Amino acid sequence: MKNVCWPYFDPDFDSLPERIFGPTCRVCIDNESMEDCTVVKVDSVNKQGLLLEVVQVLTDLNLTISKGYISSDAGWFMDVFHVKDEHGKKLRDQNVINYIQQAIGTTRESTPSPPNARAYTNNIFEADHSSEHTAIEMSGTDRPGLFSEISAALADLQCNILEVHAWSHNARLACVAYISDQSSHTPIEDPHRLASIEDHLTTVLRANTVPSAGDPSQINNREVKTGGFLGGEGTVSNVERRLHQLMLSVGDFDGPRSSSSTGTGLNNNEGGSKMVVSIENCDQKEYSIVNIECKDRRRLMFDTICTLTDMQYVIFHASVSSDHDGRAFQEYFIRHNDGYAHNTESEKEQVIKCLEAAIERRVSEGVLLKLRAENRVGLLSDITRVLRENGLAVVRADVATEGEKAVNAFYVRDISGNEVDMGFIKSMKKEMGLTDLEVIKNDTTTTSSSTRTITNISPHERHRFSFGDLLKSQIERFSHNFVAIN
Repeated sequence: MKNVCWPYFDPDFDSLPERIFGPTCRVCIDNESMEDCTVVKVDSVNKQGLLLEVVQVLTDLNLTISKGYISSDAGWFMDVFHVKDEHGKKLRDQNVINYIQQAIGTTRESTPSPPNARAYTNNIFEADHSSEHTAIEMSGTDRPGLFSEISAALADLQCNILEVHAWSHNARLACVAYISDQSSHTPIEDPHRLASIEDHLTTVLRANTVPSAGDPSQINNREVKTGGFLGGEGTVSNVERRLHQLMLSVGDFDGPRSSSSTGTGLNNNEGGSKMVVSIENCDQKEYSIVNIECKDRRRLMFDTICTLTDMQYVIFHASVSSDHDGRAFQEYFIRHNDGYAHNTESEKEQVIKCLEAAIERRVSEGVLLKLRAENRVGLLSDITRVLRENGLAVVRADVATEGEKAVNAFYVRDISGNEVDMGFIKSMKKEMGLTDLEVIKNDTTTTSSSTRTITNISPHERHRFSFGDLLKSQIERFSHNFVAIN
């Protein structure tokens, strides 16, 4: 009998690179270094879009990023974030800490979020409809009452609305909705019916738009699309990223200024709410340096990184912070995907406009209404119709179902520019059979709408908020200290 020889494979061979260079991703949660916040440190092999994925994880937990430092040269990615929970405290819940470590540690493999993670996410609008919905997205020119018309059209088409998110900005509308068949409560899969829904909604969106005879692209532009969810898993940050992309695609950054930009919003500059976005070149390292100063708010970093990523820019270094006066300061060292920095003033102006729009979109003007009622077919259509008939326009909406309850959050403003009639708002509770109605006057109505693009900033003014001087002085040292992973 012959002896059979087999090649020997060292069982530790596959882990050899990790033992030499360390694991491909380390996540450290430090609750000891800082008195008032938790420090999240991420060291990882770099990949395109990794920074956005990490920020998405923190954003979905409704964490506030008060300070952050990012560096990603030489194939290695190093982040430090100072975060607080929604109550402004350190992270004490061990389940949340474990989730952050697991979620960030697995972003490279793009694994789905663990089921228990949903218990710790930030928003009531994170329902899991993955197996029972059809996703539909809409974008186009906005007008007073358009969201109400869309809601009515879906009701007429025998569609049950499970969840919908809509943004309006600079006379543009973007909307992502989850719908099901009204009678069977199952996803709508018939291609003929889906095509009919698309055609009907496209007609609604284009009702006040006259295409130019010389611009066939305007006629063929698909403003409505149905099918599986376009942003992957239906988390809040994925939906919001898709809304950013839709707004970018319809050019809300070039649209007419909102009423608050041209009206009373300008008076708010005295309150320090002015936004400043500027771009300059760092010739030594061939970066473009983006500086942003504006009023601080949650999800601000997510919004700006989303926009830069979707515009095909790579962030190599960044620093973000906020002060005790509620001002946020962000600085990004970027290059385009092709490896070049900005070469023309028109490119700089385009990025500035898009970043301004990204910051403005989420800061909705008007009054916030939080409504809760027994869910029924056509409820959303009825609520938005009542708002429209009383001269109120919906400028932002988040709608979802929780069991037998419908949960709605609307930012509304008076179409004529007057103050919203609070008496009417409260009377809706009785008229619509709402079990719960919360009215919040939005004090940040004009936070970003009173902005003005400033492309040239004096060295003295820039020194007040820029962290680039420190960062630039360390770039070369950081770059030499990184270890390339082959």
